[in-house]
Amino acid sequence: MLTELKREAYEANMGLPAHGLVHLNFGNASAVDRRRGIVAIKPSGVNYDRLRPADMVLVDLEGKRVEGRLRPSSDTPTHLVIYRAFGHVGGVVHTHSAHATAFAQAAFPIPVLGTTHCDFFRGPVPVTRELSRREITGSYETETGLVIVERFARLDPREIPAVLVVRHGPFTWGRTAAEAVENAVALEFCAALAAGTLGLRPGGSRFPAALLERHFSRKHGAGAYYGQK
Repeated sequence: MLTELKREAYEANMGLPAHGLVHLNFGNASAVDRRRGIVAIKPSGVNYDRLRPADMVLVDLEGKRVEGRLRPSSDTPTHLVIYRAFGHVGGVVHTHSAHATAFAQAAFPIPVLGTTHCDFFRGPVPVTRELSRREITGSYETETGLVIVERFARLDPREIPAVLVVRHGPFTWGRTAAEAVENAVALEFCAALAAGTLGLRPGGSRFPAALLERHFSRKHGAGAYYGQK
């Protein structure tokens, strides 16, 4: 069932260690078939070197397992909240990549300090609020998804396809699982650049809004002209 969806999720998951975004098995990726309402996601706790396409677990958008002998990732409820809230999303990635996670642990958004950031994110990458004790002791992974959605109440998830869950780590998304991985790679690189820049110049500097808009619009929107048609 849904062999291509499993393959898409598998390739996204394998892209995470290939890009140095995960250590041990700290990470997961998923892909959704919107027409069928089915999500394929990494099984919980399975090492990447043992992972196979057939191991991907299929669940519906409410979390009911519909195919797979293994348990889905413990972060599955967070992925599902993102899918339900952001209808354009076709893939979700969660990692504990070093630099982005450091910003999350510091509860510090990744600021716009250079044009590299602007090519992917139309503004700072935000941090969620702290979860309450009730949220932590209750349906923790679902509540994590809900605070992500809450943080985007006044932001466009198409323009900033990433978030830092405070004290936890980054989530990214995209129109496909492959694009979600690309955004995770970009996020980690931008976090590393920001950390280095802030080390050289604490506090950074005010980034020109016109330069942000120009670089973002070169790659995104109706007037984009970067790359080939």
